[in-house]
Amino acid sequence: MAQNEATDIQLPDLSQLPNTMVGIAEQSQRIVNDWLGRQVADGHMGMADRTNLGQAFLHLTEKMLQNPAKLAEANFSLWKGYLDLWHKSAASFFGLQVEPAITPDKTDRRFKHDDWEEHFFFDYIKQTYLLTANWLQNTVAEVEGMDEKTKKKVEFYTRQFIDALSPTNFPITNPEVLRTTVESGGQNLVQGLKNLLDDLERGRGKLAIKMTDLDAFKMGENIATTPGKVVFQTDLMQLIQYEPTTDEVYRRPLLIVPPWINKYYILDLREKNSFVKWAVDQGFTVFIMSWVNPDEKLAEKNFEDYMLEGPLAALDAIEQATGEKEVNAVGYCLGGTLLASTLAYLNAKGDDRIKSATFFTTMIDFEQPGELEVFIDEDELKMLEEKMQKAGFLDGSEMATTFSMLRANDLIWSFFINNYLLGKEPFPFDLLFWNSDSTRMPAAMHSFYLRNMYQENLLRTPGGLTLNGESIDLSSVKTPTYFLSTIEDHIAPWKATFSGAKLFSGQVKFVLGGSGHIAGVINPPVAGKYCYWTQSKLADSAEEWFSGAKQYEGSWWTDWYKWCYRRAGGKVKARTPGDRELPALEAAPGAYAKVHLHK
Repeated sequence: MAQNEATDIQLPDLSQLPNTMVGIAEQSQRIVNDWLGRQVADGHMGMADRTNLGQAFLHLTEKMLQNPAKLAEANFSLWKGYLDLWHKSAASFFGLQVEPAITPDKTDRRFKHDDWEEHFFFDYIKQTYLLTANWLQNTVAEVEGMDEKTKKKVEFYTRQFIDALSPTNFPITNPEVLRTTVESGGQNLVQGLKNLLDDLERGRGKLAIKMTDLDAFKMGENIATTPGKVVFQTDLMQLIQYEPTTDEVYRRPLLIVPPWINKYYILDLREKNSFVKWAVDQGFTVFIMSWVNPDEKLAEKNFEDYMLEGPLAALDAIEQATGEKEVNAVGYCLGGTLLASTLAYLNAKGDDRIKSATFFTTMIDFEQPGELEVFIDEDELKMLEEKMQKAGFLDGSEMATTFSMLRANDLIWSFFINNYLLGKEPFPFDLLFWNSDSTRMPAAMHSFYLRNMYQENLLRTPGGLTLNGESIDLSSVKTPTYFLSTIEDHIAPWKATFSGAKLFSGQVKFVLGGSGHIAGVINPPVAGKYCYWTQSKLADSAEEWFSGAKQYEGSWWTDWYKWCYRRAGGKVKARTPGDRELPALEAAPGAYAKVHLHK
């Protein structure tokens, strides 16, 4: 048996090893030189970390030491847990059937390999880690006397520390990596080092972990393929009109306002999961805005410009393209925040061209923004604004890293293990290709958004914001609205989005979908996945609403269609892009979407 296993081991090709190591050394030197050159050019050499994270943990330590009895009690509980684990592990080692001292959460996918449960050594490491991790998180959470913002920051970064120290992230304590290393003769680690250097080089000195095969998709060929034409553009967006697939269409066009933090084609990934294609097939004349990927030339473009050159310019263009003044509108995430602002602005001017508004996972009331609040304190904002002032924009990688940290085990460490420890290439996945296709944000706009929305929460306050000379008030907006939120959303927590829905004075329908910020939205009916909850009344609180909501299986898309088509104004002959006053400029997805930052 041992002999058969030995023959399966692949020894490295020693004749190629010197060339491989020379290539790695040259690549390493090139990366270091490039990084040092940028640091000197940018004046960063010797610059200390200016966030107040160290102060936050110092404050935590002071508060812990002020209550030594509670600290001693916490330490005693940890040692008691270790003792219980030791007794149960010893019993298991001698063949007795015992319940584990601790088990991973059902959603924790780090310990799926059989050895974590079947092999005594790895099972003991796993339980020791889980026991210590839970103890540390609970101990930090129970510290009294800290202000709420500092407490949230400490808890968030404690979790980052715990996740980083998982035994799955180290070759010697990960059974799958150990087996792969033996079977491949260490080739996985050599290839992993090459993958690491490639990612560092692609990120220009920063670690840009590759989440998918970046060469597997090409826009307009196997992603973002719904036929359409760019019919209008401003400095900030291109307006795409899609080809009809039905002889008749609803009279009121559908305008989609996507977020500019990422590209529009999240709603048009591939034919089987494209919300755009599905909406076209239902008989809507669909327009979508493809935001520009800005550089330093657009540094002074602000939130107001995004409204004027975005949805407001699109409304005028749609009238030229179709002859229709009235539209139904959809806003996704940050695009929804802009749509809400636009509704209030139009209402202040007595303009009711938007006859219904749909919000996908949209924050409007920012009182409880979830873990993103950790990145929005004054110290963080000042540091970010200094960085944006120098460049003229916020690099897309900054936001990508922030969002990944909210789900570090899934969006950072799983790829760290796959790419660098196992030496594998990531699997081609359309959603992760889109997620890796990041965009910049103009300095003035992003600063306005973070300070006025996240920090000051002025959008919910009547008269709190003035846009293009108009004081806006969401509470005076009577436009019918449909809110789609998702139960596992870590970017726009559903209870926070529920608070935003209550700000409007018109008819509001709130729907809660399964899964998270992306998968819960991109959930076509044919997939038969997840579920959604809804009810006719909005209720006073999110908890009260959920207790009275009815659960339905499958996609919320069909529920939205029943709500929207009744507000779509009857049927007319289908319209083709470019057949009226606006000529087609180019085929979708258009030039703006094709600008890539790093690849």
